[in-house]
Amino acid sequence: FVGDVEQTYRVQQGTQVMNKINLEDINLTYQVTSRISLTLTVPLLFASRRSNNSYYTSHTAGLGDSALVAQGWLWNPRHAKRGNISIGFGVQAPTGKDNVQNNVLTSATATAPTAVTDDYSIQPGSGGWGMIFQWQAFRDLGRRTTVYTTGNYVATQGGANNVLRSATALNQPLTAYNAIQDQYLLQAGVSHLIPAVKGLSLTFGPRMEGVPAADLIGNDLGFRRPGFAISAEPGFIYARGGSMIQASIGKAVYRDRTRSVPDKILGTHGDAAFADYVWLASYTYRLPAKGHTEK
Repeated sequence: FVGDVEQTYRVQQGTQVMNKINLEDINLTYQVTSRISLTLTVPLLFASRRSNNSYYTSHTAGLGDSALVAQGWLWNPRHAKRGNISIGFGVQAPTGKDNVQNNVLTSATATAPTAVTDDYSIQPGSGGWGMIFQWQAFRDLGRRTTVYTTGNYVATQGGANNVLRSATALNQPLTAYNAIQDQYLLQAGVSHLIPAVKGLSLTFGPRMEGVPAADLIGNDLGFRRPGFAISAEPGFIYARGGSMIQASIGKAVYRDRTRSVPDKILGTHGDAAFADYVWLASYTYRLPAKGHTEK
């Protein structure tokens, strides 16, 4: 995409780029009180990237940037059964590598492997610290129907990390190094309880996620592909005892690769690839409180 226009000719040329990203988040939540909780998130990334006209495929795997978030409900959930709002604040630490390289043969005639720095889109880490802002809210409409909204914004330290994209990237100092970029996720929708299956709810709503061209903190230079995607996301939630399973599939309905700050300075407009679908699934198990057995 360049702007909101899909560059379909790239498929015919054989120059399209494809990422395969598998991200596994391990979350551990401690309920401090009925209103306040602490959540530690440890992500594990397994990814690959290949341009169809390239001789090699890049691979990365490893620990991503971990996060610790404190979250609290505005009203006591024991009493606010029909609706509530939760706000969370936390920190993201640069625990993931941002400079993974692959030793590859770069052409059919190459006789020795060359160390190539992987594209930032498949790097496990960002190279910088971040502040996390989260929120969620719900309202029971009756008749087994609930509306909800959630959001997440990661405000990074901004600027660029120390990862040189390639030797030739030095020809353009504004984008020679990867940017440490903010990111966000917004969701809203409706959930409906299915009485025929105890514990089952169906969900549906829009999902918007992206990377802004300008960070809230620090400068906005360095290489990035800003933009956003809006998806329609049906899913389900099934809860029984201390276990809960959630799954959803987001189908992209609108995508826009916006201009970065270096783009605006240089009078250019870079491109970016967006996923057609985002598949999400999670399993949660809540340990019973002392002296209490889940049924």
